[in-house]
Amino acid sequence: MKTDIQIQKDVMDELRWQPYLNASEIGVAVKNGIVTLSGMVDTYARKLNAEKAAKKVAGVKAVAEDIQVGISPGYRKTDAEIAEAILNALQWHTAVQEEKIKVKVEDGHVKLEGEVEWEYQRRSAQSAIEHLAGIRSVLNLITLKTKITASDIQQKISSAFHRSATLDAGKITAEVSGSKVTLKGTVRSFAEKEDAEVAAWNAPGVTAVDSRIEINIPEYAFEE
Repeated sequence: MKTDIQIQKDVMDELRWQPYLNASEIGVAVKNGIVTLSGMVDTYARKLNAEKAAKKVAGVKAVAEDIQVGISPGYRKTDAEIAEAILNALQWHTAVQEEKIKVKVEDGHVKLEGEVEWEYQRRSAQSAIEHLAGIRSVLNLITLKTKITASDIQQKISSAFHRSATLDAGKITAEVSGSKVTLKGTVRSFAEKEDAEVAAWNAPGVTAVDSRIEINIPEYAFEE
């Protein structure tokens, strides 16, 4: 299996590979496969991209993200300007029911509230604004209102697992109680674990996902 030093090198290389990031701004520490990112970037979008880049690396079991956003003068906006830009972005995003979402902005920190029917609508509201200038962080407090039975949820998740090219559906199970999903089993990478969690969240009616999936990295994958 990969050592922490190998994982650290691979994460740093992946950060350098991303054209949107300045790898020299980001510190990388690894212990027992858990990656901690630190440092300061000038936009919230770069903070998210750094986290996504680290998750792509084989051998990474989890990512603890401690990157701070220090808005540069060119990106600095008033809270009123940020709020206006957010409302415009939500209105233009076809997957978002903007009339059901409330937006609060304080010193660049954004809070989203409201109620939607699907998890993808909740995620879409956040992804629609993540790249806007001036944002330091996004707290997504949008809740879900379910209209589907537990058996329907389980069937749709199982179908999604079997359709996915990245998942070994035979090694993952989804147990549904009400609108809560519990995932169990083993996967080969952190990215595959996240794919399974996203697939579960994408099922209509799901309001909570308890992921108990374990990462079992094959030793042969790292043999020279």
